[in-house]
Amino acid sequence: MCKIYAGTDPRDYQPVTRSVRLHGAVTSIRLEARFWAILDEMAAVEGVSTPKFIATLHDEVLEFSGDVRNFASLLRVACATYLARDRHARGAAATDRPEAAAA
Repeated sequence: MCKIYAGTDPRDYQPVTRSVRLHGAVTSIRLEARFWAILDEMAAVEGVSTPKFIATLHDEVLEFSGDVRNFASLLRVACATYLARDRHARGAAATDRPEAAAA
């Protein structure tokens, strides 16, 4: 098991800082490169740029909870949620196939 995780390319966990504009103010967000790649994918699925996706998510969190504590952690959890839903959707799609039902 450890080889799977210990063998992770160091570039994937290299911290990367990006600047985004939230409510007119530029702020820096520091995440590991792997999370930025996932956020880029999530934004592409939504048909927006990554900064726009992040700003929209920030605004929605403000709307729902009135506060955004530890936004970087929220982004990491959003990535994990996205991956879990994607995995679940792929699993559901596999069981919907006729050959899966016959097995």
